[in-house]
Amino acid sequence: MTKTTNTKSIIQFIILLSVGILLTWLSIKSVWADKDKIADSFKSANYFWVFVSVIISLLSHYLRAFRWNYLLQPLGYKVKPLNSLGAVLVGYFANYGIPRMGELTRCTIVAKYDKVPFEVALGTVITERIIDVLLLFVIFILTLFAQFSELASLTSEYITTPLKNKLTNLSDQPVKLIIISIIVVGGLIAFLLLRKKISAMLNTKFGSIIKGFGKGLSSVKDMENKYTFILLSVAIWACYFYSLYFCFYAFKETEHLGHSECLVLMLFGTFGVAFSPGGLGAYPAIVKNLLQFYGISVITAFAFPWMAWTSQFVLIVSLGLISLIVLPLVNKEKEDVVSG
Repeated sequence: MTKTTNTKSIIQFIILLSVGILLTWLSIKSVWADKDKIADSFKSANYFWVFVSVIISLLSHYLRAFRWNYLLQPLGYKVKPLNSLGAVLVGYFANYGIPRMGELTRCTIVAKYDKVPFEVALGTVITERIIDVLLLFVIFILTLFAQFSELASLTSEYITTPLKNKLTNLSDQPVKLIIISIIVVGGLIAFLLLRKKISAMLNTKFGSIIKGFGKGLSSVKDMENKYTFILLSVAIWACYFYSLYFCFYAFKETEHLGHSECLVLMLFGTFGVAFSPGGLGAYPAIVKNLLQFYGISVITAFAFPWMAWTSQFVLIVSLGLISLIVLPLVNKEKEDVVSG
């Protein structure tokens, strides 16, 4: 990466981390009066199901590492299973730091130990992300069918009604209404003046995204073992789903929640993970509000996402650090041969 890109990534990381810390502080502040009850909730949780959740998450990481070779082999490369798994774990670990650093770190590791060109490895990782986006869209459709009325109520409670109330209140505040009107009119004028440049920029960006999306899908279509690859992709997201689902059984108050509710939590929780480093603050805040919407008390609604998030954080950090130590050791002989 260039110096400018590094600076941009660091600034982005600082901003997102600050947002994550702010959301964490606001979340803790809102339940601070019930801190003793929350502590009791953590103590009384059934951690056997948390352990099951962690094992399923570990399986998802293994499947992702195993699936990677299905993209690399048609290009004439292969990564050793241990190196592949270690690269995936270190990549996830790096994502808790600078955004997108995980993908670059993962590709750097296999370039060093398995001589896969960095550009080739990065291309396959981009293809993986395209497949993940496609499967996330499938999850959205499934959620829409399974929880349509609930999603409609969520939209009304958190978007439509608050927006309507704010617009209604503006009629009683003429100064604020004038300021907003000026901003809107100014924005429209700026858009009209710059519409050609904006259109060209969007067409270029959107065109490259569509082109990349199509290229990624075509690489899967032309794959020799494409059905195995698709099955592994579905299995990875099934692991994500059930690693969250089994956490329901850790608390008495959430053990009645089913697959439909889990779909909603996973769908919106995924956006929380993408919003801040590792989902810090954002993931627990989103899941907490969703659980309260489903009638779960504020105590359990706070404890559940923090327990789920922390267990995954500990898993990734511990295994990521272990991988950083183990990978150079298991590949030491190869490095000695190359040096010789």
